[in-house]
Amino acid sequence: MKVYPYRRLTGELSLAVTGVRQELEGRYQHDLDTRSFSTQEQVVALHQAERHDWESVRLGLSATLPVKELAEGPWTEISVIAVLTEKATNSRTTARLEQGAGGGDTWTGHLRFWRSAYRSRAELSVAAVATVDGVRGRVIGESDASWIVDLTASTPMRQREMVVNEVDFITGPEWLRPFKDAPWIVETSGDLPTVHLNTGFEGISELINSAGSPLERAVRDMLAAQIAADVWTAVFHSLVSDLEVDEQGGPQWPGGWRDGVLRRMLADVLPDHSEPDALREIHLRRAESAAWNELQPRINYAAVRRAKVARNLGTAIRTLDVSQRES
Repeated sequence: MKVYPYRRLTGELSLAVTGVRQELEGRYQHDLDTRSFSTQEQVVALHQAERHDWESVRLGLSATLPVKELAEGPWTEISVIAVLTEKATNSRTTARLEQGAGGGDTWTGHLRFWRSAYRSRAELSVAAVATVDGVRGRVIGESDASWIVDLTASTPMRQREMVVNEVDFITGPEWLRPFKDAPWIVETSGDLPTVHLNTGFEGISELINSAGSPLERAVRDMLAAQIAADVWTAVFHSLVSDLEVDEQGGPQWPGGWRDGVLRRMLADVLPDHSEPDALREIHLRRAESAAWNELQPRINYAAVRRAKVARNLGTAIRTLDVSQRES
């Protein structure tokens, strides 16, 4: 637990997204349907949500603070600040929220951020800042739960489809040591698929976490896409192998995040089938080795497509070409 040399709020700070507006400068301002964000999941999903050419988003925000504690504490010049950050791009956008009329417990406002500054998933939180003991700008409270603003998701679901664990395969868990020469290993036995990234493989950790030159970023994204393709493939095989059946022997959708993964993969593996028919067909083929083997190219294609390997490979090739011309 972090210790502060000054008094802080003990009451709860909460944050809610009340609206999402896509904007294209000089062209349009479009309010998204409430299905683009979930209060329960605390996620905003922006991947081609209704408009694909947006360049900025304006989030409507509402924060609740313990006003009685604020009034009785030793704080002055209190401000409520919403903060949007993303580690992958080191981007940070802030907005000041204003207290409602009559001095209630609610602060509201808007935070506008630009699409070009963010890449995938950003974290949205709120903080109370005040002057304490004569020192300005001290954070006296923060929201316990942050929202996720996901530029790559079409559905506002908080839980990611994989976990990345950076570990040296030589000095890490014993079961990983036989794979010491592998840059990564995908494990599907847990609640979520886990990518074990081998930090003992020279340069891979630095590359994955790189925010350097355009060429470095392009290679990083290409590598991340290849890892994601391995995850999609491994998870798909695991899900199909573990399908539960009803009393008549028919396969059942797995539910939760697995449900979404399976539906998206089946749309590419068996594109001419409806979802129920695709589920039955994949279950039947899994039991027949010949029919299952025939599907492997489609499964590989679906995984590569979902991981956006082609797009990232194309970007890397173009960036490399530009880099060679400049040099």
